[in-house]
Amino acid sequence: MSEELKREVYADNAATTPVSDRALQAMLPYFKEEYGNPSGFYRVSRDAKRALENARETVASCINAKPDEIYFTGSGSESDNWAIRSTAEKLAGKGKHIITSAIEHHAIIYTMQRLEKQGYEVTYLPVDHDGRVDPADLEAAIRPDTILVTIMMANNEIGTIEPIKELAAIAHAHGVLFHTDAVQAAGHIPVDVEELGVDMLSMSGHKFHGPKGTGVFYMRDGVNLPAFLIGGGQERGKRGSTENVAGIVGLATALKESVDKIPTESVRLAKMRDRLMDTLTARIPYSHVTGGRENRLPGTASMIFECIEGESMVLLLDSKGIAASSGSACSSGSLEPSHVLLAIGLKHELAHGSLRLSLSDQNTEEDVDYIIDVLPGIIERLRAMSPVWDAKKQAPAPDFVMA
Repeated sequence: MSEELKREVYADNAATTPVSDRALQAMLPYFKEEYGNPSGFYRVSRDAKRALENARETVASCINAKPDEIYFTGSGSESDNWAIRSTAEKLAGKGKHIITSAIEHHAIIYTMQRLEKQGYEVTYLPVDHDGRVDPADLEAAIRPDTILVTIMMANNEIGTIEPIKELAAIAHAHGVLFHTDAVQAAGHIPVDVEELGVDMLSMSGHKFHGPKGTGVFYMRDGVNLPAFLIGGGQERGKRGSTENVAGIVGLATALKESVDKIPTESVRLAKMRDRLMDTLTARIPYSHVTGGRENRLPGTASMIFECIEGESMVLLLDSKGIAASSGSACSSGSLEPSHVLLAIGLKHELAHGSLRLSLSDQNTEEDVDYIIDVLPGIIERLRAMSPVWDAKKQAPAPDFVMA
């Protein structure tokens, strides 16, 4: 580490999280001693099968589902694809209209775009300035040929939590299936599939201190979608491919650990999140919080800094030992502004100056102090090089400028 670095702060937990010690220890035997294929009949395979089913029961208990409603996948993106593409396949005879929101993860958006090329029609519901879907807009958008509504439970960039229970009830009143991408929500806020009333739900292990390459697809009894991956008939014939036993054990362990911490950690993280947003926007002129103050993930702080390029801000933060992101990690290679920030009404030039700081149970108040100490100087340095900053600082400070 460079001598000028005071500390290393990881503040990009919405992109991925480190595997917890407990999850790692639970996984280790299944890489070496307990290496069996759970489809076999001898002892080492039976042991692996037992671990797989114990993990299924653990995951089910964490979201108030039945074990036979839980299917293990390779990622949240795979689970999203399963929900959408298999529903489209099964219900094509009923209709080819699907409803989603304008701020979904690209696993949803890109899947919708592919279906549109195949003759499906997709309605992208707008969101308000906070990133919330209006249930009245969903009610108005449903048609006789609508076969699926998919709305994320919490947004991966601005942290907004959607009114899923109300939205699912509207879909069901019209006889339409409802799926939610809960990748950012699971392990961070309570997720109860019975209370929410959803038919399908997606999760990803690496978002709550489980290993990468693991996911969960919840499919309510009776939905009975066709298999998404065809192979050896694993996952009760619904998802071919030898199960990643070690990864699944780690996912289940991490989810249970995270869920157990929600009552205390959600309060602690929300206080640190608010201190970050409040202090930084108070100290740095022409800075704004994106997303609402209410209905927000406890660890996600998202902001806009005018006359700044987000990529430069992230690189300079990295030089000070702080890991953060501009927009979402999945689209960080793009030069286009975030579709989420555009959907909530930001102008293109504002959307380019976004910063997401996402905290986990492993972050401390000292981490927050360090970010607060470092970031204003970085903003000042970048603005000093900005060709538009001189004009901006001489003008009266306007309200937050929307498109």
